[in-house]
Amino acid sequence: MIRHALRIIALPALLVLVSGQSLAVSAGALQQGVPSLAPMLETVTPAVVSIRVSKTLEAGNTYFYGQQIPEELRRFFNFNLPEAPGESERRRQSFGSGSGVIVSAAKGYVITNHHVVADADEITVTLNDNRNFQATLLGSDPGTDIALLKIDGADLTEITLADSDAVRVGDFVVAIGNPFGIGQTVTAGIVSALGRSGLNNDNYEDYIQTDAAINRGNSGGALVDMSGHLVGINTAIISGNGGGSDGIGFAVPANMVASVMKHLEQDGEVRRGMLGVQISDLTPDLATTLKLEPRPGALVTNVLPDSAAEAAGIEVYDVITAVNGTTVDSGRALRNVVGLLRQGESVDLKLFRNGEPMTVTAVIGNSNGLASGGNRPSPAADFGGARLSEVAGSAPGLEVVEVAPQSRASAAGLRAGDVILEVNRTPVNDAEAFNQAVEAGSGLLALTVLRDDRRMMIIMP
Repeated sequence: MIRHALRIIALPALLVLVSGQSLAVSAGALQQGVPSLAPMLETVTPAVVSIRVSKTLEAGNTYFYGQQIPEELRRFFNFNLPEAPGESERRRQSFGSGSGVIVSAAKGYVITNHHVVADADEITVTLNDNRNFQATLLGSDPGTDIALLKIDGADLTEITLADSDAVRVGDFVVAIGNPFGIGQTVTAGIVSALGRSGLNNDNYEDYIQTDAAINRGNSGGALVDMSGHLVGINTAIISGNGGGSDGIGFAVPANMVASVMKHLEQDGEVRRGMLGVQISDLTPDLATTLKLEPRPGALVTNVLPDSAAEAAGIEVYDVITAVNGTTVDSGRALRNVVGLLRQGESVDLKLFRNGEPMTVTAVIGNSNGLASGGNRPSPAADFGGARLSEVAGSAPGLEVVEVAPQSRASAAGLRAGDVILEVNRTPVNDAEAFNQAVEAGSGLLALTVLRDDRRMMIIMP
């Protein structure tokens, strides 16, 4: 067997071949001018902290040597076990760990994720210099997964928030956090995408996506740009390998963080107001169907009664494009902006109605429930699983008598008692007009529906 010896030799110079000529380059010269993140990280990493939380667990006959006994088993078997040795120490156990970012050194404010500190009885913040502080939870918002903590300490370092609206796909970013509890770790990558949503449809999502490695424990940590400014709070990953990084991580944008932090500082929660509209994206196909000019915005499909939108004069088919000068290019964008407005706040809404621009003012508040009403139908033909009937008397439209479960009509949102007034903005006063309008449709049908004396729009393939 041949063994190859490996010798490490310190070379004072390197020989480089350039265009057929040898060029001697000293090793020292290679160190000069080489890009490095170290200077930026030296100023930023002291502001990124590790967070450890604990909560009180019920002891006594609900635990047996650290293993919890399900309540139904305890009732069935009438468990009455003595406290096991060491059980008293198990009453307070580590519940999880994560990361955080100091955003105000003067106030001792630390931003982290709601899911990191949810249900915690005790929160410990550990700085990069190994100092420990007991933190106070000032407020938390599940909707954006942001929480605000306060610590009392001197010589703290803070991170400046960037304008996340200026972030572009392809920008270099650095993720800093405490993955798997091993200690502060830095990873680098780029911004892979902007405006990501759909991880939780109940939340207010506008994520920055990055391929910088983010793992368990990075939650609440910093995503910074090359200037060391905070562009986002690392929040979630998509992983197919048991929780490790697959290069798909998400961060809450800094501008959203700043808005939420104001609410949490003042109220301890985000007291969301409501505009009182149901909305949809104005896709090119939908714009063609509705004979509207294609443009980015949120299409109003329903105006709730006694709402801020109704008081402001907003109507079905309006396309909202801006709130207080902030552009909204989709239904999701409008929901995110309005969701961070305070109740009672006055806002200017830019919208287009029948192609004409206009501005209305709304006072954000709460919407009340819908009133009830409706006419009784007579049997009629089937439409995508909905049985329709001409409305008795001289009233226009066709009434929905019955909607079959799991039908196209049901999936679109039609309900028994609805009265269809228009198809693709063409009035349908009887069955013949309805059939003609449906046949003239090109893929999508926009139904103007009267429900409980309210006009709304339903999109049906």
